Amino acid sequence: MARPHEELYELCDCLRSVSIGLDSYEPESQLLPMIDSSGEEIGEVKTQREVLPGLRFLREEVKRDLQVLQKFLDDPESKSLPPLSTNAPYLVAVWQELLQACGAVAIYRTFYTAAHCQASRKPKNGSAKGHGVKVDVVADNGRRWIRVNTIKNSRILMEFRELDSYLISSDDDDDGHSPLKNENFIPQEFDNSVLRMGRELLEAARANPHCSTEIPSVTMRLTRLDPSLSDINHETSDPRIAHTIDCLKRMGIDVQVGERQGIVKEIDNNSAQPIIFEPTTHINLDLSALIALISDTTHSHLPRDAEDANKRFIPPQRYVEWKKQRVQMLSDSPDTTSTWEDSGIHSRVLADQAQQEMKKGLLQDIHDRLRSISPTLKNIQFWTTQEARQRCLQIVVKIAGTRERQRAEALLSCSICSQTTIIPTHDQFWVHSRYPSDFIPLMPIRLYPSSEPDPTSIEPFQAHPSPFMTSLASTCRNILSQEDISRIRESQSPPGHSAAPDLINDEGDIPPAAVTLTNPKLTVHTVQSMLWGAALGWTTLTTNRSSVKVLLKEMKRSTGGGALTYEPPDRDENIRASRAAIWIMKPRSLAEGSRSDCCSE
Repeated sequence: MARPHEELYELCDCLRSVSIGLDSYEPESQLLPMIDSSGEEIGEVKTQREVLPGLRFLREEVKRDLQVLQKFLDDPESKSLPPLSTNAPYLVAVWQELLQACGAVAIYRTFYTAAHCQASRKPKNGSAKGHGVKVDVVADNGRRWIRVNTIKNSRILMEFRELDSYLISSDDDDDGHSPLKNENFIPQEFDNSVLRMGRELLEAARANPHCSTEIPSVTMRLTRLDPSLSDINHETSDPRIAHTIDCLKRMGIDVQVGERQGIVKEIDNNSAQPIIFEPTTHINLDLSALIALISDTTHSHLPRDAEDANKRFIPPQRYVEWKKQRVQMLSDSPDTTSTWEDSGIHSRVLADQAQQEMKKGLLQDIHDRLRSISPTLKNIQFWTTQEARQRCLQIVVKIAGTRERQRAEALLSCSICSQTTIIPTHDQFWVHSRYPSDFIPLMPIRLYPSSEPDPTSIEPFQAHPSPFMTSLASTCRNILSQEDISRIRESQSPPGHSAAPDLINDEGDIPPAAVTLTNPKLTVHTVQSMLWGAALGWTTLTTNRSSVKVLLKEMKRSTGGGALTYEPPDRDENIRASRAAIWIMKPRSLAEGSRSDCCSE
């Protein structure tokens, strides 16, 4: 004899299995196509598994419903009570979709239908700027939305009958032709809750394109709607159920009918293989990379040990006296932020960079990684933007030492060194370096034809950006679209002068870098550099870790996290290597002027 509420017992068992599964569930690896040569994790820029947004809420819902259901079944009085209303079928279905989804990036995410409402942000002050639409699972790295609907045949038939009461006159009812018994009856003004849900999902998808361009596809899982059955007695068939499903399909919705079977996810052995990210043969350099390449720390002989590194950057006595006088002079100024301790902090930073070189040199790391993709290094090219070049030269003129200026002159082909030299320009870069000439083929560094890539400027290049790079480029374009670039160029140039690369302002200071309106932690020239690399599908080499973090946050905000998931090569490919979009290295500062030994080696 069957137990009372046998269906509830089965649901309770399912929920218990789901709860156990959720406790041990780990999202697919959120691998970012990046090389991190610093050996550090930087919050958003980590390649470890990330917590799936909405997972905690689903876990809590399952545990809560399981407790309520178990308490009801444990009560002896429940045998004589009507079945408990539970959300368990829906929760189980969402769990099933999550397990089967490829590239799931969020659960229970709300999107808004109004085009002027930002994705995933509620309207302020409760104003009706957009209607919120819930998506149960955001899959395929943001390209597919899955919504579960657990409406039963009996419930949608009630909607049909209510519709009939408005559309069919009493005279029609008297003729004995019930609309539910007429297989060809489809009202002209046909609508129901399932169709409304489908339209809302499509409207929200159009208002929230993936990576700003691609409209997500919509999947509706109708777990308990069966077009072959019309009521609990299974005696009649209503064509409007099948018509509802057909309407959804004609809208462009992928309709899945029935529950998924099984709650155990099959492990893909192929996905467990490690993915290796390699740089491209064309390397995009931002300002921080240019500075690192000419830094004295990068090229000078290595310290013997940590003590030697610290001694190398002890401020000389003449600097100590000057600094004391400077601090005393500014001590009464309300705007001063400089303290005597600042010089000590600066020295420690430079000593730390020297010790980093002792572990593995910046140029050695670049050389080794490039040799892995091009043994002869003959097809390696380095590129940078005109803005990064100009900014680098301004900094070099102000604070670089003699050898660092010489390297900058050789690297960037400009006349900033006042000394006459007979050394060929090509060899000037390596003459005071501990590395042999042409250790890496840096010269000539090539310049992009414009500040930002457009179809005309990209046409000469063979651009093959990955989905991640496409999303990064879209994010950079959105940030730069808010800027007045002409105003920025004027602000960076001295009054009465054009934006020449070797000029500083009338006060002798380096012009401040223009920050973006979107986020003051990002400079315009940094976003421009990232945009060029991403648009062309080239690896961007940078030491600017903080800007990478901010850009990834902007990408995550605009795409709901989908853009931050690496998409591995096709399964039929034998290799597990892919192009890196960003290559982060430890910074190297211009250090020659801070050497306590005056560069005597």
